[in-house]
Amino acid sequence: MGVFNWLAFIGFTALVAVLSYVWTRGTDEEHSDGYFLGGRSLTAPVIAGSLLLTNLSTEQIVGLTGQAYSEGILVMAWETLAAIAMVVTALVLLPRYLKSGISTIPGFLEERYDAQTKTAVSLLFLSGYVIVLLPIVLYSGALALSTMFDVPALLGVSDTAALWITVWAIGIIGSIYAIFGGLKAVAVSDTINAVGLFAGGLLVPLFGLMAIGGGNPFVGLSTLFADNPEKFDAIGGPDASVPFATIFTGMMLVQLFYWGTNQAIIQRALAARDLKEGQKGLLFAGVLKILGPIIVVLPGIIAWHLFNGELEVADQAYPRLVSEVLPFPLRGFFAAVLFGAILSSFNSALNSSVTLFGIDIYRQYVRTDASDRQVVSAGKKFGIVLAIASMIIAPFIANAPQGLFGYLQEVNGCYSIPILTIILVGIFTRRVPPLAAKVGLASGVGLYILSQFGLKFVVGADDYPHFLHVMALLFVLNVCIMLAIGRARPRESAFVPRDSLAVDMTPWALAKPVGAAIVAIVVSTYFIFT
Repeated sequence: MGVFNWLAFIGFTALVAVLSYVWTRGTDEEHSDGYFLGGRSLTAPVIAGSLLLTNLSTEQIVGLTGQAYSEGILVMAWETLAAIAMVVTALVLLPRYLKSGISTIPGFLEERYDAQTKTAVSLLFLSGYVIVLLPIVLYSGALALSTMFDVPALLGVSDTAALWITVWAIGIIGSIYAIFGGLKAVAVSDTINAVGLFAGGLLVPLFGLMAIGGGNPFVGLSTLFADNPEKFDAIGGPDASVPFATIFTGMMLVQLFYWGTNQAIIQRALAARDLKEGQKGLLFAGVLKILGPIIVVLPGIIAWHLFNGELEVADQAYPRLVSEVLPFPLRGFFAAVLFGAILSSFNSALNSSVTLFGIDIYRQYVRTDASDRQVVSAGKKFGIVLAIASMIIAPFIANAPQGLFGYLQEVNGCYSIPILTIILVGIFTRRVPPLAAKVGLASGVGLYILSQFGLKFVVGADDYPHFLHVMALLFVLNVCIMLAIGRARPRESAFVPRDSLAVDMTPWALAKPVGAAIVAIVVSTYFIFT
């Protein structure tokens, strides 16, 4: 990439580290709230930036661009519908979380149901992070950076050795942020990188359109529309990876789980200074998420036009486009913010794993009389072990069969929908007992595994319903099961949410108008591109 770009990469990465240290050195890292929730001091810009960068990873940027290259704008559903889920989280879920003063989502379930339910959900979260998220983020990020910097040629090693080196470099740096810096260091570094990622991410399609339009991006956009009308159909055909009907079934459930109940995401909002800042942060992120298709979908269509649909592998679209259209002096900066996105996804999941273990496992079962300092220390030790395990596992993903990433996204349904089910039932009912939550978790996990890894192969994948439809069906079934148990064996007394007085619960005055505007904009995009 040249000396200049190497200096830009190292300089921006070092700047993020220094600013993160300076802006977080006054935070109390010795106690639970300080380490796990940044002292409940996060403001709206930090929450919004950290939410977005935690979400954006190499796998998503490269993978969604590749899908857009193949299928067009219809894959924008993964981005735009996330904004609606953020609105629901800000207006409905977050007030209940902050009022109870919880540090983790399983902590809310303990209050609503019992300790066994909390433990089961904590273990489900941890298994998902350890088996799926952390190794995949490390592998995909290492693969992208190794290719971008041509690490094999640079160090004179094989591709496999370069992958191992890059995985461990990302893992070690990410672990320093997540384990030794706590949530606030993660969130602050995320915010700085989010600014760079949005700037760099918007430059890629801008220069791509200029390449199509002979220097004029507006001419390029007009040409792109005129020459590729089929790529701008938001509905798509029956064989699309995201059939339009799934928007009304499992898609919104997956989005609501991710943005409203996933510990790695919602932990930023749980650390808000007050309800007002938490709602503003989520809704600001929702506004920016509407721009997501410009960063991760439009480049795929541009690549389709520029390369005449001739790429052998769709996932080559984004790195090829960056190398073709981004001016040489900007490549080092863009590599740095991409590195920041990789780090964010890794250290956010790792920090959340440390939080879940320290609060929900260690204090509950290992040492019930542990002080805050001991809980934090135990969490850090667990994080180190988890990080090392992830760094060992990640390179072996290279030997996995084609299409593993999509397969693993489907696997996430094993725990996402069951957890979402018991949380929503817990929020909106008062007499459904702990037994119903346990049955809901067991049936949700068991029936999904039976469906996707049993019946699907008996019936045949081509004739089987889309996994998002299956998720919706099982969600409704499990809600009915929980309500039936609640009717047959209700709690002796109705559940009454407690007020922890942890933060000021005054809502943001503009939360509902801004939320309504976000929903209206998202819905209008489907009328525009239909």
